[in-house]
Amino acid sequence: MASAPRKPFSRRIQNTPRSMIREILRVTERPDIISFAGGLPSPAFLDAAGVARAAGEVLAEDNCAALQYATSEGFPPLREWIARRYRTRFGLAVDPGEILITNGSQQALDILGRIFIDEGDPVAIEAPGYLGAIQAFSQYMPVFHPVPLGTEGPDPGEFSRIARTEDPVMYYAIPNSQNPSGISYSTRRREEIASIISDSETVLVEDDAYGEIQFSGDKRPSFSRLLPRDKVILLGTFSKIFSPGMRLGWLCAEGEILDHAVTAKQASDLHSNILAQRILYRYLQCNDIDAHISRIKKAYAARCSLMLHLMDELFPGEVTYTRPDGGMFVWLTLPHPLSAMDLYRRALAENVAILPGTPFYTNGAGDQGVRLNFSNADEEKITEGMTRLARVLDAYTRECRKGQSSPHPET
Repeated sequence: MASAPRKPFSRRIQNTPRSMIREILRVTERPDIISFAGGLPSPAFLDAAGVARAAGEVLAEDNCAALQYATSEGFPPLREWIARRYRTRFGLAVDPGEILITNGSQQALDILGRIFIDEGDPVAIEAPGYLGAIQAFSQYMPVFHPVPLGTEGPDPGEFSRIARTEDPVMYYAIPNSQNPSGISYSTRRREEIASIISDSETVLVEDDAYGEIQFSGDKRPSFSRLLPRDKVILLGTFSKIFSPGMRLGWLCAEGEILDHAVTAKQASDLHSNILAQRILYRYLQCNDIDAHISRIKKAYAARCSLMLHLMDELFPGEVTYTRPDGGMFVWLTLPHPLSAMDLYRRALAENVAILPGTPFYTNGAGDQGVRLNFSNADEEKITEGMTRLARVLDAYTRECRKGQSSPHPET
């Protein structure tokens, strides 16, 4: 006897795109693949021994509390450490009570979607934009309004038009070494965007996932120094400087925003892993995190420089790319009619994985864009992988040139 058909899945989940990174990572698990596709920190800077020591001390001294339920806001000493860090890095007077510990900054994005976005609401986002944010916000079925990025940051004219005509509920930004482009907003562009925001009801979400790993000594202001605090929500993460597997990030906001964020988190998971929070805090007490970050920056700067040098030497002149001053990514722009998806398939045939640009756009654009990650490959793999990719690009470019120059068949 046939059963009745089940109810369909929600429009919300049907509206949420799959993460292309997660799908590609399945391919790149093969040991013969040189991957520039993911966004993984270098395993050389995952301090397993240090974490093991911190874990042993926590379980020996705080075992019951570390294994029990905890408050939704997070471990108070860790929140105090983050607040001190804001004072040290930005001169911001952040109260620990304004900080909510989350399961990575990805959960913070989901929380913001819950508390700000109703179906059909306008949301401004960088183009190209972080696909994790696109995926998280898509669940709440907004109307995205992409803001094109240039070498100094978002296009102020287009952002002003969107702010004036669409009145977005939020603008999501990664101003330091943006993912995927690697671009950092100039101080002038930050001031221009802040001026536009100040005359609107839009809330600016500043995701500073890569701010700690800037290669240059240039310091640019946080939007919290340029706007009233109730207009800015700060996001941060320990994934890039400590361990992505610990899944610890935070959301920093004032008053009503934080109250609603705590409520949304309680409905989701009650609280973040308290054992992981206590281990992290113990690690921060017993280790020089600034020295650790300095080592990361030095290594990533060298890898980025090597990748750019090889691209300068080996890539066809028609291919352009960003020159990051921090973070983990370089963004390629291919000339027409080259396709990033086609290049992905061709490169994979040579055992090199790249990430095509389409998932970083909300409007179907991006087929001339490619994101390359330099943090998770050593110098030998970068050299070999970029040499292979250059050969693929050269052959693909010559093939397209030949096709364009061929006479059209008579009709």
